[in-house]
Amino acid sequence: MKIALLGNGAISRYVQQAILKQGLHIEAFLLRPQRLDENHQGVASDPAIVSSVTALPPDITHLIDCAGHQGLAEHGPAALRAGLDVITVSIGALADPDLYDDLVSSATKGGSRLHLASGAIGALDTLRAARSGQLDSVRYTGRKPPQGWIGSPAELILDLQSPLPGAQTHFTGSARDAALRYPKNANVAAAVALAGVGFDATQVELIADPTISSNIHEICASGDFGSFTFSITGNSLPDNPRSSALAAMSVVAEILAINKPIRS
Repeated sequence: MKIALLGNGAISRYVQQAILKQGLHIEAFLLRPQRLDENHQGVASDPAIVSSVTALPPDITHLIDCAGHQGLAEHGPAALRAGLDVITVSIGALADPDLYDDLVSSATKGGSRLHLASGAIGALDTLRAARSGQLDSVRYTGRKPPQGWIGSPAELILDLQSPLPGAQTHFTGSARDAALRYPKNANVAAAVALAGVGFDATQVELIADPTISSNIHEICASGDFGSFTFSITGNSLPDNPRSSALAAMSVVAEILAINKPIRS
């Protein structure tokens, strides 16, 4: 594998350190033009630093997206058309049907693949298995402390700077609407949708809860397989309270799984 990283934020820095410990090396960074001259700590080699897919070294095989929805939309199709496999945790970006179609057609043209890291949630393998039968309903509920919703549309509904009297729901709707309205907060909803009944049939509830200190993600699903409820309480990365530790770990796991002769 010849790896390029898209972005150099908290998730990217975690991925850098983790894969270097596994003996993998980072050949290049793909960054916004204004960040090209910044220092990149935690990198053992001297990788190329570029601002476009066309400027990447010619032997790159994998682009790892750690830059969010805009980064995937801007660089994902070009990378796939160039024959690079792309690993992303920006799953909510696929709620845009035009981008989704562009990624599919680009991967087809380039003979490449877009790999979706599971992000901050589990049980997606159960959903994928269940949808091969009759999967009747899937509901995702996301709970965060009020400060976890700062910078999102929740601020238009709730006064997040003042004490809330209790848990307050600020969004109910489809996973598509959640992913498009909350691009920095609803990647989990998108991952659940793609594993199960799709963006429009997956129901989502987003809650600001002053009684919790971590993010809580819950999936409830039913079908002819039976029913299940999955819940996880997630910690954030130490250097960025808005980035999920498990999301970063899922990117690393996806990278390491690609070349394994047996994939669990």
